[in-house]
Order: sequence, then structure tokens, then C-alpha cells
Amino acid sequence: MSRRRRIYEGKAKILFEGPEPGTVIQYFKDDATAFNNKKKGVITGKGVLNNRISEYLMTRLAEIGVPTHFIKRLNMREQLVRQVEIIPIEVVVRNVAAGSLATRLGLEEGERLPRSIVEYYYKADHLNDPMVTEEHITAFGWATIPEIDEILNMSIRVNDFLSGLFLGIGLKLVDFKLEFGRVFDEDQDMIILADEISPDNCRLWDVKTNEKLDKDRFRRDMGRVEEAYQEVARRLGILPEDPGRDVAETPTEEDA
Repeated sequence: MSRRRRIYEGKAKILFEGPEPGTVIQYFKDDATAFNNKKKGVITGKGVLNNRISEYLMTRLAEIGVPTHFIKRLNMREQLVRQVEIIPIEVVVRNVAAGSLATRLGLEEGERLPRSIVEYYYKADHLNDPMVTEEHITAFGWATIPEIDEILNMSIRVNDFLSGLFLGIGLKLVDFKLEFGRVFDEDQDMIILADEISPDNCRLWDVKTNEKLDKDRFRRDMGRVEEAYQEVARRLGILPEDPGRDVAETPTEEDA
């Protein structure tokens, strides 16, 4: 493998300089974290599965006109994506009471919400990603009102599409997190979907049994974490023959 310049390393992915200007190579790790990096571990084969799952979902979203950063998958652990200026806001769409929402409002986990709820969180691990409002977002210049409107509309559209897609394979989309970025396209700034969509940032429950098939199994020490991710990929019809095999070796980089 040729040596590449590492741009950024996060909790679940590494970004490398892409082959063309405006592109980035996104490498999916097996590392798992929870509670803002307070709990750490490894889920064998997670990076391979999340790469394939996110590729599939981003491709399907692009087919219905949702702009994304995804360009193509390069190998089992890497994909080529557009370089974006990430907006420092995590958008959480909730359909069913779970996680922090259930705790904050005293709701029973699994309770269907009156309607889908969209929440915003400031991306800052050292502050535990605090919830913020549109007032905070505009006051601190993280995004403009038109950008927030675009993000909200796109998030609702993604939720509608993914809820139906997952329901078709017997999964309930409880909630999920999205990230967005800016790109300069055709003489104007454009908001596009970035990061990934996978069991790392989606709560997915079996429709009939409510069995959790996502990272909550890691958060709550429920066991069978690898099998849960594999089951999601299997239902989507994209499970690799050997999800634990690393086609891409441990990445290398040259000093910046």
C-alpha cells in the first residue's frame, strides 16, 4: 500500500488525503466507543460491515435525490468521499423513545413518539455533545437559518426513506444521528449528507421481538455485538462472505 497523508482520526474512522483535490479516503476502524469515549472496545469486523452498510444506504439515498459525500467504495474498509466542511452539529432524529430521550423525559423505552422529533447537539466530546437549539446554532455562527432549514428538511426526508427501507426487512428505525457538511458546487455553497449511516449511529430493533441490532449491545454489555451488525448486513443483502477479513491492511501515512 502506498503511504498516504493522514488528515484526521476519529473514534471510528480515519481520513486520508484523497487521490484528487476535493476528495478524501475514509477508513472504517473496528474500534468502538460509547458515552463520549468513556467506554472503549473493539468489535471484530465492524469496520468492514459499516463500510458496506453505509455504502448501500448512502447510494440508496442518492437515488432519491439526497446529496451525499459518498463517491464509491474502494475496498473492504475504505471508501472515497467528497471533502466537506463539517458543520459542528449532530442531528438526531427520534421515532421511538430510547436512550437519552427516555431518560430525560421519563419515558418508557420503546414508547412510540407522537411524531418524529429532531434534536441538535453541538459536536464537542469534551463537553459531552450538549443539546443546543436553533438559537445557539445561529448565534454562534455554526450554520445559517437557510442551512438549518435545509438540514431539517433533508433529515426528515432521510428518516421517511430509511424508516420504510428498514421496515421492509423487519427492522424498526428507533432513532439515528446524521452529520452534514458544506461543499462549493456550481458557484454556490451546498449542504450534503456526510459521515456514515450504520448500526454505529442508528438504533435498529427487530420489529417482532424488539431485539437490539445496533451499538446499544456494546453500550449495555449485552453481548453478540458482532452478530447484530452481521444480521443488519444480512437483511440488507450485503453481508460479505467473511465479514472479519481485512482486505485493507492497517493504514499507513506519511508525516504531514
